Order: sequence, then structure tokens, then C-alpha cells
Amino acid sequence: MPTSRHERALRRAGFCAIAGVDEAGRGALFGPVFAGAVVLDPERPIRGLDDSKLLEPERREVLAARIKERAVAWAVGAADAFEIDRVNILEAARLSMQRAVERLQRPADHLLIDAIRINFPLPQTPLIHGDALCFSIAAASILAKVERDRALTAWSEVFPEYGLDHNKGYSTPDHVAALRRHGPTSLHRFSFEPVRNCSRFEVWTGYPVPEEPVRQRELFACP
Repeated sequence: MPTSRHERALRRAGFCAIAGVDEAGRGALFGPVFAGAVVLDPERPIRGLDDSKLLEPERREVLAARIKERAVAWAVGAADAFEIDRVNILEAARLSMQRAVERLQRPADHLLIDAIRINFPLPQTPLIHGDALCFSIAAASILAKVERDRALTAWSEVFPEYGLDHNKGYSTPDHVAALRRHGPTSLHRFSFEPVRNCSRFEVWTGYPVPEEPVRQRELFACP
């Protein structure tokens, strides 16, 4: 179970606005990767914070509302499928976390991050399985998961044949079967092999390399 041990230690070291940061959706085949950033208020504790993957959807919704009500600051960021395909999923996850931190209503002075570091000019402490160890990272994981699940439910109305409302874009048997039947949508992640293998078309493999500037200019030349 997560605790406030890491936040207490950082406050004793002189930090005041400690943000937990985590992502959701890194392993999915469809849509953006989302990230949350949360600065918890030690005077307004939230009971029941835990790794979002261990919580029922209804419980995550309740906790997300409490986090938004009681936290000193919170924000959500994302990186879309096109960015994921361009820079790879790990770098896109970092980008989504960076965007969440940048959007905090109150600037953080230290980051507690689940497992990795991000490109941001603040002291950072990466914690392996941080969402299971640290309250603020758990809170961030809940916000990221709730916002991503809401987005996937909305996209399910646009692409009903993929079952996104219940598989949330992950490689479940029904999702993979739908990919084989219908092929991927424009919001699937073509850099992921199960998606690429189901495409009926030649898959885009990235932007032109710098050695081809003339070709790039010609492609977009005005008459």
C-alpha cells in the first residue's frame, strides 16, 4: 500500500510543493498516453489512494473527484498516437508527464515519478512501482487513468467496432480480432506491431530524414 513517507522526507529536506507524476495507457494499441501530476495537501488527506490498476472504475471516479477537490494542485497531460509513433512510447510518456507538470496551477519544486525521469528543470526522484508506494504518485495514476478511460469511452462511439469502451484500447482478444477484421483506425498506434500487422496499407514509417531536404521542399512546393 502507498504511504506518505517519501513526501514527508522531502518536506523535511525543505521542499514545499511535491508533485507525484504517473502515466496511463503506455501499453495500449489505441489513442494517446495520458499523465497526471498531483501536489497533495498534507492537511487534507485522502483515504483509499492506491495504484489505479488495483481499483475498480467506480472507486477511481470517486477518488479522482476527491483529489481534484483536496489537492493543492493537479493537472493532466497527454501525447497522441502520432507523437507516440514519431518518438516511441517511452518518450511520448515522458512528454505527457512533462505537459502535466507544466499545467499545474501551482508550480512544483520536486517531482516524485513512477520509475523514470522527465525532461524538466526540477529535482526528481524516480520510484520503481511508485504508484504502489507513494500517495502522490498513486493520486497522479488515478487522474491519468480516469481521464484516459473517459476519452476511450467517447472514442468508442466513433469507432464502436473495436470495443474501446471496455478494452480501453489494450490488446485484448476482442480488440485484436477487430483489428484483423476491420484494420486499424487513424488513431491506432502503428509503431506497435499488432496494429502494423493488421494494416491493409503501406505503413508510414516516420518523417523524412535530414539528408532529404530537397525532396521535402519539393513535396510541399507551391505552384
